[in-house]
Amino acid sequence: MILSPTIVAIMILNLLFVFFGWVALVLSLRIARYWDSNATTKRQYQLEKQSYLGATVIQFIFIIKLPIFAFFVYTLDGISHLLTGAMCAAGVVDATREGLPLLILKIANIYLFGLWLVLHHRDMSFEHFPFTRLKFGLFIAGFVLLMAEIYLEIAMFSAIDVDKIVSCCGSLYSSSSTSHLANLFTLPSSTVVALFYGSFILLVLLYLLKNRYLFAFSNLIYLFVSIVSLILFFAPYIYELPTHHCPFCILQRDYYYMGYLLYILLFVGTFHGISLLANPQKRGYNVSLIANSLYALMVSGYVLRYYWVNGVWL
Repeated sequence: MILSPTIVAIMILNLLFVFFGWVALVLSLRIARYWDSNATTKRQYQLEKQSYLGATVIQFIFIIKLPIFAFFVYTLDGISHLLTGAMCAAGVVDATREGLPLLILKIANIYLFGLWLVLHHRDMSFEHFPFTRLKFGLFIAGFVLLMAEIYLEIAMFSAIDVDKIVSCCGSLYSSSSTSHLANLFTLPSSTVVALFYGSFILLVLLYLLKNRYLFAFSNLIYLFVSIVSLILFFAPYIYELPTHHCPFCILQRDYYYMGYLLYILLFVGTFHGISLLANPQKRGYNVSLIANSLYALMVSGYVLRYYWVNGVWL
């Protein structure tokens, strides 16, 4: 394991997550089993007090996890210079078999804990707390995924071998790569562009219809298509290099850390759209549309700027 200060900090935070996670799990199991909002017994009174404690602990976990994810990506980028061949976080992720599953699981957990938080706030707005059993049952599933994430994170950092030559992002995100993503590079640029703007138009149309289930589903589609299209089409315009498709290098200083803004907009937009499943409020529709539109405008702006300056498309 590379014992850099940032990795040690992540490991310490993982210990806190394990401790508070188990505390919340014990409370959640008890509440999910015995909760009865119509009861006036001593046990129900104790469960109500424990539900406040459990909710506070779970909120603490989410509030810490959100910035820690950005810190995790920053850490991967920071240790990339220690691995021969790596130029950014992409090389570190690919250095072990746990890297990519860990990254995907971290993103999924952020959405899951965010949905829990939305459901919790909706539950607290009712006098009899109708979603209490549901939200603590949801945390039980979230706890399993949280422990899996921590295990994968420890396994990944432990498996990193500084003497091993790894692939750089230039070879990882290309048609010559051995990953499943390599098959996507065979898609014509016109198809990728059509899918991206098609998914955005679908999102706008479903926003007008105000069907929360379809709108949430369209946000899931938009999230996936946006990430894929960023790698396949938009990234080269950001880097102004036709062969550079890395989704991590845009997080570096050379590109003014613009990747953080892009990903934050994409997360805020898609999360508020998906969170309508837990809390159907008009604000969720509006925030989702605004953030997703800003993301689309930003990536489109890079393309138009490149064409304006150079007079050609990549």
